[in-house]
Amino acid sequence: MRETTLTLPVLSLIAGTRAMLGAGVALLLGERLPAREKKAVGWTLLLIGALTTIPLAAQALSRSRRVEGGSRD
Repeated sequence: MRETTLTLPVLSLIAGTRAMLGAGVALLLGERLPAREKKAVGWTLLLIGALTTIPLAAQALSRSRRVEGGSRD
């Protein structure tokens, strides 16, 4: 089993980037905005969310460590 310790700011950044990614997808699939605006905002949010998630995920994974004999309660 692996254990990862994250600080609250790092966890908040990860959640925020994932929210941006989801908002971008929602805008691209939604029907509330005109097509031109929807594409511009949706793709921007999607790309920023995806590109910022990668280094944060790498940082979080580099902090993980293997734990022997972990019990699941």
